[in-house]
Amino acid sequence: MPDIQSNINKELAFVFPGQGSQSVAMLDELGARHREVAATFEEASDVVGRDLWKLSREGAPEDLAQTEITQPLMLAGGVAVWRVWTQTSGQKPGVMAGHSLGEYSALVAAGALRYVDAVQLVADRARLMQQAVPAGTGAMAAILGLDDEIVEAICREMAEKQVVAAANYNSPGQLVIAGHAAAVERAMTACLDAGARRAMKLPVSVPSHCALMGPAALEFAELVKGVDLAAPSIPVLHNVDVRARDDVESIRTALVEQLSAPVRWTATVREMVAMGVEMLAECGPGRVLSGLGRRIDKSAQWFPMDSEAGLAKLQKAMD
Repeated sequence: MPDIQSNINKELAFVFPGQGSQSVAMLDELGARHREVAATFEEASDVVGRDLWKLSREGAPEDLAQTEITQPLMLAGGVAVWRVWTQTSGQKPGVMAGHSLGEYSALVAAGALRYVDAVQLVADRARLMQQAVPAGTGAMAAILGLDDEIVEAICREMAEKQVVAAANYNSPGQLVIAGHAAAVERAMTACLDAGARRAMKLPVSVPSHCALMGPAALEFAELVKGVDLAAPSIPVLHNVDVRARDDVESIRTALVEQLSAPVRWTATVREMVAMGVEMLAECGPGRVLSGLGRRIDKSAQWFPMDSEAGLAKLQKAMD
């Protein structure tokens, strides 16, 4: 394990976004200033056989939302911003985490997973997820303004021998559900009847983090066995149980379980704050996690890093 303790800042955490944070022309400004950005996308492009940097700047939003494109694209985005940060600052975070797919960016940044291996792994992950549920069969929806326990109970009641369950515990009052499309529709209607402020279908091509991903998880487990992993140089809290792991077999298990288990993001942010974190940096495209984080814990400072100004603001806060 590399000796980086001298420049670890225990009050700083890095979090990496996943699907839903992509947008056309994301990271254009950083890409114009830092060659590492385009180079990172080019490395991923060589693995997946398509020009991800060009696609990120010129692709249609509906193309970027396709799981098989989004996953390597967002991995590249998170790693690109991390590389820019490490080349412009000597400060490393005391802990890291990633939202769903973002967990792979965190593991790359922590030295647990080689970047090219991660690209291939998430490309395979996306393919298996897409194949697990035929187009139109599954759905995801965000439920706003209800307690988690109420949404969970409604999902149990509305399942009717189908799958619908909590998928992403994003923040207090925002829970994403996933499952069969008809069951998700029933749950959305019931949540609105129960007083939800909004119930919105999400523009995703697969119902992630629910039991419908079970077949994908079984196949993915075989692929993960063949990937080299190392103990992280910086602790990474995993989505499935908000726990850091040093044992590589335990990391493999967490990555497989993540496919069909909910993302416990609210608990993740609260755990980081409980560990003494005061500054959380969103390392990648978009500002979705910063918005969620401010609703989870108002005591911590959030720093989106998708621009030169964002990088400078974080560096100034630590000086």
